[in-house]
Amino acid sequence: MAEEDDKKIRILQSLRGKICEAKNLGPSSGPNRLRDLCTFCTISLDQEEVYRTKVYEKSVSPFYGEDFYFEIPRPFQCLSFYVYAKSMFQIRDLPVGKVAIRKEDLYKYCGKENWFQLQPVDPHSEVQGKVHLEMKLNELITENGSICQQLVVQSDQKKTKVKKKTSDPQFEETFHFEVTRSSSYKGRSHFHVEEEDIEKLEIKVELWNNGNLAQDVFLGETRVSVKILRNDHIHRAWYLLQPKGNGTKSKPDDLGSLRLKVTYTEDNVLPSACYTALRNLMLKSPDVKPISASAAHVLGDICRESVGYEALLPVVRLLLHHNRLLPFLTSVAALELENTQEANTIFRGNSLATRCIDDMMKIVGRSYLTVTLKPVLNEIFESNKTCEIDPVKLKEGDNVEVNKENLQGYVQKVFTSITQSSSSCSPLMCDVFRSLRQLASKRFPADPHVQYSAVSSFIFLRFFAVAVLSPHTFQLRAHHPEPEISRTLTLISKTIQSLGSWGSLSKNKLSSFKETYMYDFFKLFQEDECIEKVKKFLDEISSNVSKESSGVEDSFVLKEGEVHKRAQGRKRIGQKNFKKRWLRVTNQELSYHKQKGKEALCVIPVKNILSVEKLEESAFNRKNMFQVIHSEKPLYVQAGNCVETNSWIEVLSQVSRCNPGRLSTFHPSAYVGGFWLCCKETNESTPGCKPCTATLANIQLDIDCDRETERIFSFFSSSRSRLQKMEDACAGMSVYLGQQEDCSAFTIQDPKETFRTIKELGEVLDDLQAHHDLKGALTDEPGTIENPIVGKTV
Repeated sequence: MAEEDDKKIRILQSLRGKICEAKNLGPSSGPNRLRDLCTFCTISLDQEEVYRTKVYEKSVSPFYGEDFYFEIPRPFQCLSFYVYAKSMFQIRDLPVGKVAIRKEDLYKYCGKENWFQLQPVDPHSEVQGKVHLEMKLNELITENGSICQQLVVQSDQKKTKVKKKTSDPQFEETFHFEVTRSSSYKGRSHFHVEEEDIEKLEIKVELWNNGNLAQDVFLGETRVSVKILRNDHIHRAWYLLQPKGNGTKSKPDDLGSLRLKVTYTEDNVLPSACYTALRNLMLKSPDVKPISASAAHVLGDICRESVGYEALLPVVRLLLHHNRLLPFLTSVAALELENTQEANTIFRGNSLATRCIDDMMKIVGRSYLTVTLKPVLNEIFESNKTCEIDPVKLKEGDNVEVNKENLQGYVQKVFTSITQSSSSCSPLMCDVFRSLRQLASKRFPADPHVQYSAVSSFIFLRFFAVAVLSPHTFQLRAHHPEPEISRTLTLISKTIQSLGSWGSLSKNKLSSFKETYMYDFFKLFQEDECIEKVKKFLDEISSNVSKESSGVEDSFVLKEGEVHKRAQGRKRIGQKNFKKRWLRVTNQELSYHKQKGKEALCVIPVKNILSVEKLEESAFNRKNMFQVIHSEKPLYVQAGNCVETNSWIEVLSQVSRCNPGRLSTFHPSAYVGGFWLCCKETNESTPGCKPCTATLANIQLDIDCDRETERIFSFFSSSRSRLQKMEDACAGMSVYLGQQEDCSAFTIQDPKETFRTIKELGEVLDDLQAHHDLKGALTDEPGTIENPIVGKTV
């Protein structure tokens, strides 16, 4: 089994983007105008909803502003964005329209904002899934011994048996369709079909959901021309289901439009051994002198114009996993400081160094943000006090002094939470801050404050202030905030930036505020106590002193939401076995409740979790199920969709990753009726029949090193022309011993060393491309969707 896994290509998909806004929603006239309705958007993979925005107030041109990112855990045909209208007078939400993009067309919209015209939601166009067909032509001799040569197309319809309670039915039924020929045909050894005849003949397969007492629901169709059998005696293939009549319809009414930003990424990850050379070259980067000649720095240089510093994220993740990130960050920060002329501009730009440190903080600082900011942000969202202090934006009846008091209370709570949080700061972040502090002091020895501003420019300006401003992008809140709360968060963020910025903690810096109202408000915090609190906090998160934990960690929520849970100990399969429950995961326990806010019906300490795995659909005839295996009976849970299932598994696996006694095997199905459905063993305590996907040995952070190296390869591959220009620039500098005009776009300190790295990179990339070409050499049969294409980002 291990050898087979080593030869497999893994297809890993992800989607990120933003639902920006809509305009002119609904028909321009008639009874369905949306003037008085609230709207929301959903994202669906085929017909499975995987994301939903919150409901936005009455507007035909709402601003949603919701960012999304998720891994796509299964094959799909179509990505759809739906707009729904919600009304208190309607039992069901009303579909306004949709934007449907087929998977193969996603590359057209990569990373750019586009306006899409909404299309009507037609039940016959809402299809998903695939069907596997086997077709063959058999000779048929008539009673008089003749075989006809001319095809006579007959309209014939046949129907399979109904397969109940499954979304993956196995029909295994054979149907025969008779085709007659003229009596003049005598040959029997070869079934030859004329071109003009075969073009007329096709097999159409329709799939329907049996509605019992209700009307049957159309699921999709596929049409296959019999001409595919010209060269094959037997044809077998998977076919994607299509809309009825291929979805052709008359021009719809103008339903409005939706502005979206969508980036779909598909990584075809080869066996690990294929990445050894490139991975080793990247891991060697921190040791290369100068750092600008390293493979990691070269990647950032050549991708800067095309994708900014986006290409650095997989580098950061790869180095982080192998404990090589700290020396790399130290080297790139030192290089940036060499080019920084004034202490008050230290680490203020968007550079390779600042971007790498930003990425590091977002990866390792997630739980730090959660424990520090989430409680106070929840309070701000739930109490929603008016905090507007700009006289121009005040509404009628607002009292600016009351608003100022509200805002000051919020800022004080956020500020106190941050400055008292040093014991929760990630050890890696502390190590980086200590390094930055030492480098800054060495670069500007005459400035006693620069050691603090080097740290505050990251922890306050690029970490806490950004998270306060956009909590939904850091998973601190589920959705983009309402406009009033968004304005409050903006004012809090601006104040926190100023309080944490070491330079603005002296009174002569108050003049830097452009707005008079902010100048007046910030004076409330001009006290020595604030300065000392910031200084003490910065000392604590960047000192050599090891922080001792009290041993009692505050509990904070990692994830919560509505699920269906199977009742423990039930023997039979049935709907009554599953109940809606509110599932909640903290860093200390997993619990489920009848409703949100109610007392826990069951509490499972995190330390008792032995494994978290997906559950086969056949166990209870339900999709999107997972199991939490702990010291008692397994907990079986059904999530709302495939993305949510993965999210629950990831959170629970991470929080329990260091538990002693974690299992190495599990049962992928359930113990029902006296035996395990997966392996048929009758003993309930029999060890699992399948290896666990995550064990203590391979859970560190959620980092897939082969995938990260594949991402690095794809960025290098898409920038080979820039890599060649950099190589030419190095050669020119070595010959002419001077800075050439075409070198200004690159950081080349040592032309010979950089040239050597680029040549080595070229060889490694060519070799890895050859592996891709070899693995992708097998082509699909017509109609089949089983074999993947070579990896790409679209």
